[in-house]
Amino acid sequence: MKTILSNNKTPITFISVFLVAIVIMLLSSFGRAGRENNANEVDTLKGLKDFYKDYFPIGVAVAPNNLVGEQAEMIKKNFNSLTPENVMKPALIHPAENKYFWDDADKIVEFAQSNGMKVRGHTLCWHGQTGAWMFKDSIGKQVTKEVALARLKDHITQVVSRYKGKVYAWDVLNEAIVDDNDSSKVYRDSPWYKICGEEFIAKAFQWAHEADPKAVLFYNDYNTEVPVKRDKIYNMLKKLLKAGVPVNAIGLQGHWHTDDPSEQNLRDAIDKFSSLGLKVQVTEFDVTIYTSKTDTINIGFTPEREQKQIDFYKMAFKVLREKKDLITGVTFWNVSDRRSWLDRPNKKSYPLLFDENLKPKKAYWEVVKF
Repeated sequence: MKTILSNNKTPITFISVFLVAIVIMLLSSFGRAGRENNANEVDTLKGLKDFYKDYFPIGVAVAPNNLVGEQAEMIKKNFNSLTPENVMKPALIHPAENKYFWDDADKIVEFAQSNGMKVRGHTLCWHGQTGAWMFKDSIGKQVTKEVALARLKDHITQVVSRYKGKVYAWDVLNEAIVDDNDSSKVYRDSPWYKICGEEFIAKAFQWAHEADPKAVLFYNDYNTEVPVKRDKIYNMLKKLLKAGVPVNAIGLQGHWHTDDPSEQNLRDAIDKFSSLGLKVQVTEFDVTIYTSKTDTINIGFTPEREQKQIDFYKMAFKVLREKKDLITGVTFWNVSDRRSWLDRPNKKSYPLLFDENLKPKKAYWEVVKF
C-alpha cells in the first residue's frame, strides 16, 4: 500500500486521511446542527415583542380573566402593551349616570404596571356599548344637546382623570364616520350625532386633553384603508387639526381578512394619515380566514386558508416594519385563537398568531422572520 509522508516524516495511509476527513465532516455537521438548534432555542425564548423591540410596541386586547395562569405567562412573554377589550367601554365602566364600575379596568391597569407594560384606553366616546341612559331623561325622552354634552364631559373627565399617568393613550372617539361609498355622507347617524351634530367630536378631544394633557389622543376606526372612507376620515381630522383640536393620532383598527386590504391601500392609508403629522397605530389587529360574513366554502382552518393568512400577515408586517418611523404601536385584538370576538357558532375565524393551545402558528414564524 502506498504511503505519504507528513512534514515530520510520519507515514499516513490514504485510508487514514479518508477517515480523518469523514470525522471532520461529521463534527462540522453536528456543529452546524447544534448551532441551528441553539438558535431555535434562543428564538423560542424570545417573545413577539422582543423581535419587534427596535420597531414598535406589540400589544394585545385583554379581559381580566386573561391575566391569570398560562395566558398571563404567554401575555407577559409576547406583549408589552395592553388594551382593555371591553371593560373601559362606556356601558361597562359607567353603567348608570351616578355609578362607575372600576374594578375590572383597575385589574388590567395594575397587571400592566406590575409587568412593565403600557396601557391604551379604549374607548371614551362610541355609539356602541354606551348605556341608553346617556341619551335619555328620567321618562325616556331624548335629552337636549346640553345635557348630552354635560354627561359626556363628566364621563371623559372621570375616566381619564382616574388613570392619568397610567394610561398613555386613549381611543377618544371610535367609529364616527359612516360606511358609505357616497362621499357626501360623512358622519355616522349615531345618537351622539343626532343630538349634538359635529360638536361632540371636538369637545371629546378637548375634555380628554384637559383631564390628562400628556395622554396621546386617538381617533379610531375600521375600513381606514378603503379609499372613500379613508378620505372622509382624513378630511375630518384635517378640519379638527386646523381648528386646534388636540388630536394626536389615528388608529387603524386592522380587522382585516386574507384578501383585504391590498398592500398598496395599506401603504396609502399610513402615508395619508401621517402626512397630517399624526401618529399611526394598528389598534385592533386580526386577520380572519374568511373573506366575508357569507363565506362558508370549506369552513375551517384548511391548508389553503392557512397559507393565505400566512401570506397576508407576512405582507402586512413587511409594510409596518418599513414604515416604523410612522407606526408607534401594533395591538392584536384578543390573545389567541382560543377565543376571538369574530367567532360564531360552528364557524371559528382563527384570526391570530397563536393557536388554541397558545402556541405560535406558522404565520407567527413568518412575522418574526426578517
